[in-house]
This record gives sequence, structure tokens and C-alpha cells, in this order.
Amino acid sequence: MQTAEAIPVFQLYGEQKGWPTPELLHCESIHQRSSLYQWHIRMHQHAELAQLLYLQRGQAEIEIEGQKRLVRDACIQIVPALCVHGFRFSPGAQGYVLSLALPLIHRLEAQFPQPLALLNAPRCVPAADSRLHISTLFSTLQKEYQADNEAREMMLFSLLSALLVWLRRQSPQSAPPKDATERRRSVMRLFARQIESHYREHLPLSEYARRVGLSVNYLNQLCREFYNCSALIMLHQRIMLEAKRSLQYTGMTIGQLSDYLGFSDVTYFSRFFKKHAQMSPTAFRETVKKVN
Repeated sequence: MQTAEAIPVFQLYGEQKGWPTPELLHCESIHQRSSLYQWHIRMHQHAELAQLLYLQRGQAEIEIEGQKRLVRDACIQIVPALCVHGFRFSPGAQGYVLSLALPLIHRLEAQFPQPLALLNAPRCVPAADSRLHISTLFSTLQKEYQADNEAREMMLFSLLSALLVWLRRQSPQSAPPKDATERRRSVMRLFARQIESHYREHLPLSEYARRVGLSVNYLNQLCREFYNCSALIMLHQRIMLEAKRSLQYTGMTIGQLSDYLGFSDVTYFSRFFKKHAQMSPTAFRETVKKVN
């Protein structure tokens, strides 16, 4: 197995850029990406997203955190954020890969009475008698994702919810973290949930560290270990994601957006945005309009 230092961290496999759009999910067929790499997705990890890989037909050798298994039957492989994983598919394998950004996972969690622990640990869930149901869910998800229909986001959210309800019904209660690495991952997931709940409040980093039971220095150390950036940059990335989504999908003015994101001054927000996006909020909005 490769050393931790050699494991690349991707948003989507093979891409060096960050999450490509303000979308909070990405859906593609196994063929779409794997055929570009001779059906071999080498060991890597994702810092800010979890994945659901549905093998519909064909064969796959799945390796996650050093554990390998050969899969021939229809199944869903859960790949949590920060888990090192890789796949080797038989040529022509069919299925889908669904990538969920952490903010979307937190939004989905709000619909359940308890956190979605099923996305915190790798697990292969056989489709068994539900194969037709799962195939329909994934194919409908991909079609809706690729289209620009009315109420698209609502439909995607509904389909995702149905898929997660099915997975939750198949999943036993999660066990406590087994080793030191998994305990550190668990702390990082808690930090991510804290960011999602409070990023518009502009809490000091020391308060986030207190809430996850760490010193600021150790929190930064873990963020660099798992995310290749500081804790503060993680906070700023979440604010920027929401800013870009709002500029693309809402009619809020820059002043309204500044207030919504908790900035005391619109000028400060504009400077903050330009520093991270290399363009002003207005220029970003105009760029998105031209693309669409």
C-alpha cells in the first residue's frame, strides 16, 4: 500500500482543480471516468466529499484503507470522506458514482432523527432483491443531474433522500472508531459539522477547537493532515462555497449576500471574495451568466 504522503487528494479523481461548480453533488457513470484510466482508479482520497459507488453489472476489485475485496454482484460501496480507496473494474463495467459534498450531507442529515453515521465508515451493501429499485434511483438521479428541469434541486434532494433511507435500513448501528487514525477522522467530521452549523457566525477558531475538544494548534495539525490546509482556510472555503452558490442561484444583491453570510460590511465581504476568487462578486455573477 502507498504511504500516506503519496496518496493524492482529489475532489474528483484525476482533477487537480477544486470542486468544479457550486453544485453540491456530482453524478456520473462508472464508464465516464474509469474508461479514461483503463478501468483502474488508483489509490487516492477525497477531503471534502463522500461517495456512493453503485456497481450494477460487471466486476470490481475494491480497496479501502488497505482492505481488498472482489465484487461481482450488484452493490453500493460507501466511501467516506478522508478514506484512502481505489477501484479496478472489469472493462465495460456498468454503474454510477455519486459524489456528495459535505454541506449537502449535513443538509440531508437534518431530515433524519440521528446523524447519518452510515456515511462515516466504508461498507459494501448488496443490492440483492432491491437491484431494480436501486438501478432506477441512480439512473433517474443521473438524468436529473444532467438536465436543467424545473425544481431540479428539489428532485435531486428527494431522490438522494430515498437512496439514503434505503441504505440506512440496510445498515447496522455504527461501531465506535477502532484506531487512532479513525478517531482523528471522527474529530474532523465533527469539525466539519460545526463549520456547517456556524460558518455564518464567524466564530473564532478557538471556539471551534473548544467544541471539538482540541487545542487550536492540534486542530490545525489535523486539518493539514487530512485536508492539506489550515482550519481557517476550511472555514473560508465553506463561506466561499455559499457565496458562489448564492450568486449563481439567487437574486440576492451583494449587500444582502454580505448580511446573509454574517459580514458586518459589504466592502469587507467584497475584498474577502475577491481575495479567494480572484474576481469581484459582481464579476463572478456575470461570468456564471455567460457560461449558462
